[in-house]
Amino acid sequence: MSSSDYDPACLPDLLPLYYRRLFPFAQYYRWLSYGGVQKSYFQNREFSFTLKDDIYVRYQSFSTQNELEKEMQKMNPYKIDIGAVYSHRPNQHNTVKSGSFQALEKELVFDIDMTDYDDVRSCCSAADICSKCWTLMTIAIRILNRALRDDFGFQHLLWVYSGRRGVHCWVCDEAARKLSAAARSAVAEYLSLVKGGEENVKKIVLTDPIHPFIGESLSVVEDYFTRYALQEQDILGRRESVDKVLALVPEDVRRELQQFFQNERNPEKRWKLIKDQARAKQTTAKKRHFDKEIMLQYCYPRLDINVSKGVNHLLKSPFSVHPKTGRISVPIDLKDLDKFDPFAVPTISLICEELDRLKPEEEQTKSEDSKEKENEKDTAEKRKNREGSCRNHKLLKG
Repeated sequence: MSSSDYDPACLPDLLPLYYRRLFPFAQYYRWLSYGGVQKSYFQNREFSFTLKDDIYVRYQSFSTQNELEKEMQKMNPYKIDIGAVYSHRPNQHNTVKSGSFQALEKELVFDIDMTDYDDVRSCCSAADICSKCWTLMTIAIRILNRALRDDFGFQHLLWVYSGRRGVHCWVCDEAARKLSAAARSAVAEYLSLVKGGEENVKKIVLTDPIHPFIGESLSVVEDYFTRYALQEQDILGRRESVDKVLALVPEDVRRELQQFFQNERNPEKRWKLIKDQARAKQTTAKKRHFDKEIMLQYCYPRLDINVSKGVNHLLKSPFSVHPKTGRISVPIDLKDLDKFDPFAVPTISLICEELDRLKPEEEQTKSEDSKEKENEKDTAEKRKNREGSCRNHKLLKG
């Protein structure tokens, strides 16, 4: 099988090898048991498996790493989801008195999906992504990572590529794991700026004074806006895109800009005209921030709040395989965030192929090692024979 091609029909043949030889069970268990501070922490964690033909198995739980390993190697799930730590073992939830089976703790999680940006990206739509629109995920990670660390004081954040079109964040601090549903909602609301559905043209409205969090977020967006929005998405180049941008500014300003744009075709110069107009309107009693609102509407992270606020909400596990793309849900190294390429993430077919390629090399190495050992043994025996001959010769001479 070609390393660049992934065929979903081959997944049933590839998963057994992946779970037997590649899945990082030891590190996975160590993460989810959190040092074993609470003995039942891992045992009371819910796992859910999606099997072949979309068979969905919830409330799986395991006592040990070995038990988890054996069950995953037996079931070979197409997808793994991680849920909450419950008051009782999830696999015994049917035997527990009604109402007493409660979700107690879970990491604070965030799910950012590229499909939520379809109204502000022209390069792709739906589940499709490319290197141009992936910049939106880079911006989202930078903004949320800074806010979660600096504004909330969290330290243990795990960012993971979903395997297809988005990213997940797992906030693993003890304080985050113990947050109530109301507190999770409050954090998610604090981080959410884009409001309203498709029927809302203007999804961000800024008021004075601008909150420091929004100011920090704007400074991140500014680093990417020219290249991403003006050059790659060409939001001020094509007529349709220009009309969408101008719909976000006040009507009096829109008329002026439409006149200016008739004589100015360059997207970056058009953007300067918008900023100049925003600055000019700052002198009015009611300050206007429509240039900043445009930047945030086109680039600010779009969160699925429901994923974040529910303690018992399931989220796709790191190192799970995406059944449609075959790509592994790998952690993202934030030190090289701008270099992260979702298309360079290995597929299960590629890594299994590499494993198969290793086998003949391993056998050759073993063969060479055994030959070397045989040669060493022969040399030692010859030396021993020579030494024995010398001793006999000396005795005969004596």
